[in-house]
Amino acid sequence: MNHWLPAFLRIFFRLLYHQLAWTYDLVAWIVSLGRWKSWVYSSLPYLHGPRVLELGPGPGHLQIALAHKCIQVYGMDASSQMVHQAARRLGKVNFPNRLVVGKAPDLPFASSSFDQVVATFPTEYIFLQPTLREVQRLLVPGGSLVIIPLAWITGGGRLNRLAAGLFHLTGQAPAWDERILEPFAQAGLDATAHPTRLKDSEVMIILARKP
Repeated sequence: MNHWLPAFLRIFFRLLYHQLAWTYDLVAWIVSLGRWKSWVYSSLPYLHGPRVLELGPGPGHLQIALAHKCIQVYGMDASSQMVHQAARRLGKVNFPNRLVVGKAPDLPFASSSFDQVVATFPTEYIFLQPTLREVQRLLVPGGSLVIIPLAWITGGGRLNRLAAGLFHLTGQAPAWDERILEPFAQAGLDATAHPTRLKDSEVMIILARKP
């Protein structure tokens, strides 16, 4: 099982984020027992703009929440299917669409052009030096990178225990390790970890500031 599970998950998540993007909200809701959006929205207190770039905006829920705060929000995603989902959702509420298709670390924006960059539940690319150095370039002095890399289901009851066990089995909710912060220092960012308790769950928020 240890041999085939990681390969299976890579294929599953790739399909979910590309060809099956239209099912993303439903799958995320099921596996998180309805908590997925609240986990993503837990980044909002750290995002004050006036200009924010979201890496991997997915179906666009955080884009809309930021636009409601009168923040000028941009987004870049490797999945054209996800960009389509987010653009359609923004259009329904008449918010500007500032989404582009692309992959980190090739971020097609000017230096010092964003107050914050945010990524919720990104893949490993976010911890690579080329990505972090590009983010550092994009941030204004004193700007910050906000990442939600992990969430844990902590509530009692059979369903919560089952979901928490599934997260653990698939490697989606490993124990927190302070060494995760080391790449940020190498890229010139001052990173701190902020565990945040929600109802029956907990998320880890990484705040990495540019001096």
